[in-house]
Amino acid sequence: MWLSFAFLSALLLGFYDVFKKLSLKDNAVIPVLFINTLLCALFFLPVCFRTGGELPLAFHGCVAMKSAIVLSSWICGYFAIKHLPLTIVGPVNASRPVMVLLGALLVFGERLNLWQWGGVVLAILSFFLLSLSGRREGIRFSHNRWVGLLVLAAVLGAVSGLYDKFLMAAPSAGGLGLDRLAVQGWYNVYQALMMALVFSLMWMPRRASTPFRWRWSIVFISLFLTAADMSYFYALSLPGAMISVVSLVRRSSVLVSFLFGALVLHEKNLRAKAFDLLLVLLGMVLLYVGTR
Repeated sequence: MWLSFAFLSALLLGFYDVFKKLSLKDNAVIPVLFINTLLCALFFLPVCFRTGGELPLAFHGCVAMKSAIVLSSWICGYFAIKHLPLTIVGPVNASRPVMVLLGALLVFGERLNLWQWGGVVLAILSFFLLSLSGRREGIRFSHNRWVGLLVLAAVLGAVSGLYDKFLMAAPSAGGLGLDRLAVQGWYNVYQALMMALVFSLMWMPRRASTPFRWRWSIVFISLFLTAADMSYFYALSLPGAMISVVSLVRRSSVLVSFLFGALVLHEKNLRAKAFDLLLVLLGMVLLYVGTR
């Protein structure tokens, strides 16, 4: 059952990336992200009102930490997706399960088997080949700040994935056993408050140089993200859920964004990028086999 919700989350997440790209085209990044976080927080205000008086201070501290990690990842990722093709952004984001696996190796002392190491090697190879594809479009991975932000966003996303499992796993499994809806609700509220500060300090003083244009696709960012996160958190809360597999399946959202970039946005070098994506997906399959 938890695997079905992981696939649903992946589908919704793919459309979330599509609406981000549409919203950020020739638009200011910070206001789009601020509206996104504000809408997501409003969706979950009823949950916060219901649980507000029941939660200890330690809960709020842990969730605020999650908000800071996710928001940092989002800021980096939003700037990257505005300036890079979806057919490059998608495969790089799809490497997050490998980062989660390596994080589990370094932080939790988990040992990787041969299948998992094969997935790691394929992910590294696909990233190298993707950098060669990017050069054909004038995007040098080693000198492009947007690629750097994209990689940083992926790393922070992997950190968030490991932290999610810690927050919601049962105490008997080494986690805190926090309620998934309470975590999702309060982390969105804290994220909106943090983003309000970023909006006031970073964009408002220079808004004339980076104008904002309203688009209805901005609303769909929040709608699809909220639905994707609800499916994701629910999958993690079910018995037997494995963060490595859920993260792996969630990254299959790259298929939706890649097809949109290819068929609708008519991005370049699709044959080479498709091969790179195939290696990423094959690596994901090896990771899945290795975690069974």
